[in-house]
This record gives sequence, structure tokens and C-alpha cells, in this order.
Amino acid sequence: MHFKTLAVAATVLAALAAPVAAQIKEHTFKVGIGLSEDHPQAQAVRHFAERLQAKSGGKMNARLFASGSLGNDVSMTSALRGGTLEMTIPDSSTLMSLIKPFGVLNLPLTFNNEQEADAVLDGPFGQKLLASLPDKGLIGLGFWENGFRHVTNSRRPINKADDLAGLKLRVIQSPLFLDTFNALGANATPMPFTELYTAMEQSAVDGQENPPATILASKFYEVQKHLVLSRHMYSAWVLLMSKKTWDSLSADERKIVQEAAREATLFERKTIRAFSETALGELKKAGMQITELPAAEQARLRTKLQPVLAKYAKEFGEDTTSELMSELAKARGGK
Repeated sequence: MHFKTLAVAATVLAALAAPVAAQIKEHTFKVGIGLSEDHPQAQAVRHFAERLQAKSGGKMNARLFASGSLGNDVSMTSALRGGTLEMTIPDSSTLMSLIKPFGVLNLPLTFNNEQEADAVLDGPFGQKLLASLPDKGLIGLGFWENGFRHVTNSRRPINKADDLAGLKLRVIQSPLFLDTFNALGANATPMPFTELYTAMEQSAVDGQENPPATILASKFYEVQKHLVLSRHMYSAWVLLMSKKTWDSLSADERKIVQEAAREATLFERKTIRAFSETALGELKKAGMQITELPAAEQARLRTKLQPVLAKYAKEFGEDTTSELMSELAKARGGK
């Protein structure tokens, strides 16, 4: 009896001492992105892969598929929902069609700086948005920075708000982006990012709007002469995993994914901010002419966009919009 009890105790102890690795199976997550291999977003995916490997004893990994090789933001998000792709990192605006409140993040001229964005996205407001994703077959693992968006074009320098009138500009496939640029007098043309370079090269569109990191990494300076620092909109990406993939993971595996995702999020923000700072100098060196909108012209943009702001505040939900504004006020120290 005594020996039997000891044997049972030894078995229990052995089970307790068994490495957590027993709860971790081999996984390789395919991560599709629309941007190029050398973009900070791609660098952050590789960092995520390294952290996954380190935390799982080499059992879990992430494999990057860049430059739209697995599709565009819309089609890859759809593939996640269907369970045919594990991960992607779309612009938050592409989630608007599934969950309207995601749209408020793109309301023009809302955030003043990156620190405000971090406070709102990492705080209760951002977490509430992520919590709405599982119902749509998606798991949100964090917000990555795309950055403040600026306008480029091949036709003329933009020195004032009215200079945007008549330019044919590619925009993200979203009604908010369309209405924003149409309200500024441009001819807004929705198009997947993967088709944009060729469209500019062939003059099918005059220009586009994106943060400096994307303008540089995508070599838009080869087909665009003018860049105006319009800061018309802040743009975030959402690090997504398919709910089908998530549901197949053990509690230990999920914890590893979440920890690696958090570390990759901090890495991505730091990397893209450093890259964006040097990007403007690089773009100048590459021959782009860069202009800055004076404060008075920025105010003119705001005036022109009032109807758009009013329309979408209502469309995304008055409650959501006021919640965002109150989180922003907190981030600004209640000023």
C-alpha cells in the first residue's frame, strides 16, 4: 500500500513537473501582408516570429508572405474568417464593413500625435473594439501603427487646401476615405493597394495618400513628384488571427501568441516611428518636393470636412464617437 501511494505520488509529481512544452504543439502561422519585405510592418512580423519561437522552445513559428502574394487587405481578412489563412494585418478601415465602430479611428483630423493614439488604442476604447472581433471570426491581438497620412501626386505642389481640387487620388476602399477626398474637391478613386504603383506609373491616377514609411518602402517617389505633409488622418493596423486558428490552440499556446504579439506591437511602433523620421529625408534625396500645409490651411481642411465628420460620427455611432472623444480628452490631460 505504502509503495503504491508513493508510486502514485511520484506520477503526480512527474506530471506537475512536465514541461509546459507538453501543452505546445508544432504550429506555423502564415501571415499575409500587402506591403513589401523591407517595410517596418514586415520587420515586426519577423520579430513576432522570433518571439514565438523563443517562447515555445522552437515549436511555434510565423511565416511572412509580403507584397500581396496572398491577396489584399480585404481578401486576406476574408480568408481569416473562412479559416484558410492564419494571420494578416489590415488597415483598421477595412474592418469598417464588418464592425462599423472601427471607422472612428480614421475620422479626419482627430489625433494630434502618436502618444494620443497609443493611449486610446491600448486603453479601454481600443480593447473594446478588439473584443467585438470574435463574433466576426477574427481575434485582435493589438494595434500597430501605420501613421499620419499625407498626400502625394505627380502634377503639382500642394500649398493650400484648394490645391487638392481636381486631382485624381487613389484611396482605401472605404466610403469614409471616398467622402473625405471628394469633400476636399479631389476625384477619389478606390483601389487595392497592390494595384496602386502601376496605376500611378501609367497615370491612371495622379496620386495617393499614405504615411511616409509606406511612400518610401513602396518606392512611390519613382512615380510621384510632390508630397504635402497634410496629416489629414491617423492610420492604424490591426494584428489579426483567424478565430478558427485561435480556437485550435491550447491555453498555453494562446498565452505565448498574446505575449509575442504584445512585444511585436511595441517593436513595430518603435521601428516605424524611427523609419518615418528618416523617411522624409530619404524621399527628399530621391527627388520628391515636400511642402507643409500652414496652420491656416489645415484649418481650411477641417472646415471643408465638417459635413463628413458629422455624417460619419452618426454612422459609426454617436456613442462610439463621444467615447473616443472622451478618451482623447483624458489622453490630453483633460485639456
